[in-house]
Amino acid sequence: MPIAEIVGLTKHYQMGDATVTALQDVSVAFDEGDFFAIMGQSGSGKSTLLNLLGCLDRPTSGSYFLGGDDVAILDDDALSDIRSRKIGFIFQSFNLIPQLTVVENIEVPLFYQGWEARPSRERAIELATKLGLGERLEHRPPQLSGGQQQRVAIARSLVNDPLIILADEPTGNLDSVTEREILDLLAELNRQGKTLIVVTHADHVAARAHKVLRLRDGRVDSLRRNEPPPPAPA
Repeated sequence: MPIAEIVGLTKHYQMGDATVTALQDVSVAFDEGDFFAIMGQSGSGKSTLLNLLGCLDRPTSGSYFLGGDDVAILDDDALSDIRSRKIGFIFQSFNLIPQLTVVENIEVPLFYQGWEARPSRERAIELATKLGLGERLEHRPPQLSGGQQQRVAIARSLVNDPLIILADEPTGNLDSVTEREILDLLAELNRQGKTLIVVTHADHVAARAHKVLRLRDGRVDSLRRNEPPPPAPA
């Protein structure tokens, strides 16, 4: 059984008297350990699909199975619970809280899950250290480089041990050297078994994925397999 699957997913938005179709009858299965890239021009439906996969919105019709549950039919409280337990998010703009330290930012999802302070702090420190932030635990986002901020965001996405990780243009605000470091880190997480779904407009980012889903006008234009390139030399 796929770890996540969408079947006949359709999303309409009502704009005054007009109905705008953002997605139309999209069906895709995501297997455990997949590394998916989602591509398409502006207006193709990438952001809508990511919002639906992230349980930030509901489809007009169709089903979305995550870990065996059809989350498309859940209410807001149930969707919020699914987001906190089963989904990790990585954003282009990092979305860190500037007043919190590195460790505190990583802990945020655990706070909403009701973790006790000590195990929450230990979990956050463990992940921060693994991602090369051991010397930055008490720093705040304005004191960090873009690459360090994205590492914090990646650690935060991992802290709840999610079923899937959704990344929206995760290297869009980074220079080329830092971009390569972050892509290498994501590839390593995937090799460790994490399921990644990355929205990108960049071919070289999509080339790192196992599969590339291309949308056009809200529909699946193509779905192809990639052979990821070998890791960049150290």
